Amino acid sequence: MPAGFADEQGKIYNSLSLMQSPSIWPLPGGKMCKVGEPRRPKPVAVDIGWLPEITPTRGRRCAWESVSMSQVASWAIGGVMIATMMTAPLGCWATTSTTSSVDPPKFAEDAVPKNLTAIDLKFDPERALKYLKQVCDIGPRMSGTEGMKKQQELIEKHFKDHGASVTRQEFQARQRSRRANTAMANLIITWHPERNRRVIVCSHYDTRPIADQEANPNNWNKPFVSANDGASGVAWMMEMAHHMKGLKTEIGVDFVLFDGEEYVFETNRLGGDKYFFGSEHFADEYTKTAATRKHQYAAAVLLDLFAAKGTVLRVEQHSWEAAPRICQQIWGTADAIGAKSFRAEQGADVLDDHIALNAAGIPAVDLIDFDYPHWHKLSDTPDKVSGEQMAEVAKVLGTWISTAK
Repeated sequence: MPAGFADEQGKIYNSLSLMQSPSIWPLPGGKMCKVGEPRRPKPVAVDIGWLPEITPTRGRRCAWESVSMSQVASWAIGGVMIATMMTAPLGCWATTSTTSSVDPPKFAEDAVPKNLTAIDLKFDPERALKYLKQVCDIGPRMSGTEGMKKQQELIEKHFKDHGASVTRQEFQARQRSRRANTAMANLIITWHPERNRRVIVCSHYDTRPIADQEANPNNWNKPFVSANDGASGVAWMMEMAHHMKGLKTEIGVDFVLFDGEEYVFETNRLGGDKYFFGSEHFADEYTKTAATRKHQYAAAVLLDLFAAKGTVLRVEQHSWEAAPRICQQIWGTADAIGAKSFRAEQGADVLDDHIALNAAGIPAVDLIDFDYPHWHKLSDTPDKVSGEQMAEVAKVLGTWISTAK
């Protein structure tokens, strides 16, 4: 078992990841690592519009031209980590994901259009589950493997057949525990490319090399398919491909699939492997091209652990702090159309792909149920996923997109 530690529920957490430079404070490198105690959502003093206006800038990097996006995101979180380090014992880095007793986020009454009704989106739950099985039947789909290549070919053909343009954003990444670079590729699936004002719906599509939440370490290296943790986002988008051409909207939409989110072999407190290669590369490229690209992203929604039976989607804390208006719009839309899996309650504090997007100036929220009991286990199989849950998320996001301007 890699050096790590468990909380009272037996979950293993990758708590600290040291940056290369000694001048950088240690900070969380794990996807599902929580920092300190749950925090009360801050009062939001913003003008609640529908989608926020984005002024073309170099985002939050403008003062640090030579700094990578991963460092920007790291420094932003580092301040919280430093404050926590001064008051908490070393064993308190990881906490459970249960909802805190503090007040839930307060949503403005005008966060969504008045008299909002759900769009008539005929999302097919059974077909979505068939797509899920098709992806999982490939087997493990780790970055740089034959399984990933087969998945990429399947995805590209599917979306091109449904009228979207698909772009491979290729790059090389060096994991700390690997001796060589790994070839990775984000997939950007574009609807209405002529529209410069755009939103993102995104997910990671790689699978983790080790099932490190299995109680028996002998099972860690057995192959597993990550049905809800990755494949569900791909399947959701594949089913949405049947509806995107007919979805009435004034904005452009990009489906983005991030590679390298789960490319982690070692988890330990002092220098474990890093996460989020794909989203950090995407954010870096978006920032670098600010002066030349025409399009601007007004919002992003990340799908992660969102499709299981019995899913509860609470307001993830980094999302609320970095993108409160988008949270208000999405959970307000869900409330207006009666989507029961969305609850306007304070949820977990999760490091995920949305962190890099927010650091690049793209307001991004994470739709995630961190209480999913099969996370990083061999039991994360297609039978745990609900087509009806995917359809409910589709109705909420489809309604939100169709009313966005």
